[in-house]
Amino acid sequence: MEKEMVMWIILLLYLAVMIGIGVYCRKMAGSVQNFVLGGRNLGPWFTAFAYGTSYFSAVVFIGYAGQFGWNYGVASTWVGIGNALIGSLLAWWLLGNRTRLMSRHLNATTMPEFFEKRYHSKGLKIASALIVFIFLIPYTASVYNGLSRLFEEAFGIDYLYCIIGMAVLTAIYVVLGGYTATAINDFVQGIIMLIGIAAVVIFAVSGQGGIFTALTNLGKISDVGVPENSLNSLFGPDPLNLLGVVILTSLGTWALPQMVQKFYAIKDKPAVTRGAVISTIFALVVAGGSYFLGGLGRLYVDDFASYDDIVPDMLGQALPDILMGVVVVLVLSASMSTLSSLVLTSSSTLTIDLIKPFRKNMKEKTQVLWIRILIVVFIVISVVIAANKTTLITSLMSVSWGTLAGAFLGPFLYGLYSKRVTRASVWTAFVVGVVFTVGHMVLFNLGLFPDLVAAVQGLNCPLNLVSPINAGAAAMLISLIIVPVVSLFTKKQPEDELEQIFSCIQKEKKAKAK
Repeated sequence: MEKEMVMWIILLLYLAVMIGIGVYCRKMAGSVQNFVLGGRNLGPWFTAFAYGTSYFSAVVFIGYAGQFGWNYGVASTWVGIGNALIGSLLAWWLLGNRTRLMSRHLNATTMPEFFEKRYHSKGLKIASALIVFIFLIPYTASVYNGLSRLFEEAFGIDYLYCIIGMAVLTAIYVVLGGYTATAINDFVQGIIMLIGIAAVVIFAVSGQGGIFTALTNLGKISDVGVPENSLNSLFGPDPLNLLGVVILTSLGTWALPQMVQKFYAIKDKPAVTRGAVISTIFALVVAGGSYFLGGLGRLYVDDFASYDDIVPDMLGQALPDILMGVVVVLVLSASMSTLSSLVLTSSSTLTIDLIKPFRKNMKEKTQVLWIRILIVVFIVISVVIAANKTTLITSLMSVSWGTLAGAFLGPFLYGLYSKRVTRASVWTAFVVGVVFTVGHMVLFNLGLFPDLVAAVQGLNCPLNLVSPINAGAAAMLISLIIVPVVSLFTKKQPEDELEQIFSCIQKEKKAKAK
């Protein structure tokens, strides 16, 4: 009883702060620019924390850390390192300032608007808006799924009630305060995540007698496909499939609309430079700590019904009562920040890119109202999907990230740098990205063709060909290849269009030279 009381007090204090920030920011969310991008005037700390907290959620802490820690041991920490160096540092270096400049120059508020104005095609805007709205839903559902599992473990509250409670809370503060409320909340949530992850790792390691004892005991464990002394090794028992996880979770951020949109809102170039460092350190602590923690899972858990139960089970054993309350708030923080980013991205995309074009002279207040209504609609759909507790978190996230990044990575990255990218290559990337990942899911992950799955698995290929994670990683690499190849053989945009689009880059270069 005392344990639950402590956790409830911590939880209720946290929820009060989140809602209070939403109410405080309500007056700052009157226009579309302010509601969706915070007036494009956020500094490096707020933007970096918004980026990091949108990146890491219950999906990482509960789903990915549990599954990959079990399969790869402490080598799963490489996923967190990849997230920091590729998904954060390199993403900020390559995309941050160019995205900020070009999105402002083109007056693009969403990723579909960027595609429309960069490639002069309304069709690309509509197609990308539909892809965003449809495929952000399973990602949102996976966040609810992971968060509710931990609440069920900590409080004994029914899984479905947990999902509904989190959905209502998310709707309240995002509908009230928009992006500014989300960014301020992300900053608070990010601090909680940094402190919480560090504390949890320390307790989990000390509970096994220290780092050296823990690694020694981990090395003694062997299983099918897991030889002795592999779970504590540098690259683990299966380096090739571990690489697929690193690619999916690191390279994917370069083209996820809820991540890229953070660069639309940042203040200036110095803020981008500082934000890159802050974001990288944040990712090293949060992601690296989460995956390292998951790597210790076998020391605490012998058996489980689902990979998604591993981390909640081990935390229940390893942590004292008060720290369990902190962990609940930690995962809630990580998840609420991701959820707010997802619902804001999807609802603004649907309003600005699909509804507004068909309603001429749509006023600012009407657009903001539509965004708020669609936030609620998006949340309800995600809750319905998440209510299916049997669906693995990693499967939901892999399909979402794989499809979005598979469709958008090549068109977005090359579109920032090259005048040679053609509309035809962008359409090709959209079609191939969606067909490849959805087709793979239908063939291998829905249980419709068990004979085919068995036949492919019987090939004994070192790379798991039926894994949705590897399929998502492959879709991203295909996107990077297909855009320049198709552009070589298709019609280029008119030169005057391209000069106008890239004039903002030339202006900055001239200013720097002076």
